Amino acid sequence: MASTESQPRFGQSVKGLLSDKVGSCSGDVIAPTRQVLKGSRSQELLGQAARNMVIQEDAILHSEDSLRKMSIITTHLQYQQEAIQKNVEHPKNLQDQLRHLLK
Repeated sequence: MASTESQPRFGQSVKGLLSDKVGSCSGDVIAPTRQVLKGSRSQELLGQAARNMVIQEDAILHSEDSLRKMSIITTHLQYQQEAIQKNVEHPKNLQDQLRHLLK
């Protein structure tokens, strides 16, 4: 009877060892799978970051172009302001000359 009692124990220990081995192998398979998925996610994030960077670069170039145009407009407005000031001062000078002549 000792042999029949040791038989279930042996079978149970084999099942336990087999279960442990399967768990270990599945863990060995899961770890690289997780790493591949993590690498895939990293690649996706890098691609998204690159697309965002291109969008930002376009926005920066557009802003730079707008600033350049605004600078040109500012220069033209300054020229116009100077011309207006001269035209305002010119009649005052004429009035002063007329007053001087009429005296």
